[in-house]
Amino acid sequence: MRTTEERRAQLEKMAAEIQARLRGIEDTLEEEPPKDVEDRASEREDDEVLERLGLNGKHELEMIRAALRRIEDGTYGECAKCGEQISEERLDLLPFTPFCRACAV
Repeated sequence: MRTTEERRAQLEKMAAEIQARLRGIEDTLEEEPPKDVEDRASEREDDEVLERLGLNGKHELEMIRAALRRIEDGTYGECAKCGEQISEERLDLLPFTPFCRACAV
């Protein structure tokens, strides 16, 4: 069983990794596009994939920040829907989840 401080450290590490990944995506998207038309088309497709990854990363970062707020207010590990405790196994897999397994369905 992990302590709240161990969970906080885990979440902060995850947040830092996502922020670094988002900076890399932003840097790549800001690069000057190739002059060749075919290369630009391929680059555009790659940019769409990167943008989707960036959106997913931002969403995950928001969820991590919300979990850190729950740690601060003492409600971390409690289901936001039913109020029951979220299992350790679920928190091990999704440390930022606000829902127990039953309410996440």
